Amino acid sequence: MKLIGENIHIISKRTKEAIDNRNEEYIIDYVNRMLASNVDYIDLNIGPARKSEGTMIWLASIVRKLTDLPISFDTTNPSEMKAGLKFVQNPDKCIINSISGDEQRMNNLLPLAKEFNSNLIALTLSDATGIPKEADGRLEIAFNILERTAEYEIDNGKIFFDPLVLPIPVAQEQAIETLNSIRMFKESFDPPVLTTIGLSNISNGAPKENRPLINLVFMVLAMGCGLDSAIVDGFDKELIRVHQAVINNTVDNEYDKLYLDLFEMMQNFAELEDVSYDKNSEKQVAIYKTAQVLLNKNIYSHNYL
Repeated sequence: MKLIGENIHIISKRTKEAIDNRNEEYIIDYVNRMLASNVDYIDLNIGPARKSEGTMIWLASIVRKLTDLPISFDTTNPSEMKAGLKFVQNPDKCIINSISGDEQRMNNLLPLAKEFNSNLIALTLSDATGIPKEADGRLEIAFNILERTAEYEIDNGKIFFDPLVLPIPVAQEQAIETLNSIRMFKESFDPPVLTTIGLSNISNGAPKENRPLINLVFMVLAMGCGLDSAIVDGFDKELIRVHQAVINNTVDNEYDKLYLDLFEMMQNFAELEDVSYDKNSEKQVAIYKTAQVLLNKNIYSHNYL
């Protein structure tokens, strides 16, 4: 599974100020920290960028001084998107983030995906339906999007469908629907498509001290469903470590085995109740309780641990 480092985004007040003020030192530090975590893509999220022409090229030029890693260009401004894709030498390896079932967004960005042969994140929402509550509804939007991408002769293997993760504190039942959506996307298309999620969304609104564990356990469950990539906090060293442990099937400590068992449980469509853990281990108990909440076995509360 590939990791897309999310840390350069205007949602962060400090990062937005650094971008607005063209603070190159700040951006260099963030890129280097993500590179130290061995992420596979650098996401550059500049939002609508209505008053900052040239922002995407400025950011991409800094990234290119430090690495040849592909970039995920994350903006709703088609001009900035095209400028970024045109600037880099490997647009066919980069990602357009993102289209949805909205016709205008597809009309703006599908021609760019075709022109530059870029990868494409497709959000399974539309103006008419919003985010469907059930996996079937998200799959229907995915089929509709693929009809449009086929018109542009965009290969299925270039498309990352995002079922859209909703926060566990406000929509607990949606965690399972997201996992089911990932499975359905992987099983429903020939040639197959790819999948991705914005991982940090799952813990939005949870206590700060609990968010890393919620993100981590949900990542492992989603990997077991066939997740191909995730937009993640590139500074979360434990998340990166466990990601590698699952991929390599390695155990570095007494609780990694539980992560591997949760991964295999999802792969094999097994039940959480069949997964064993050490009830005397505070860490393993916390991991198991988090899985219970994410799989809707127990009701979420801020003090669920």
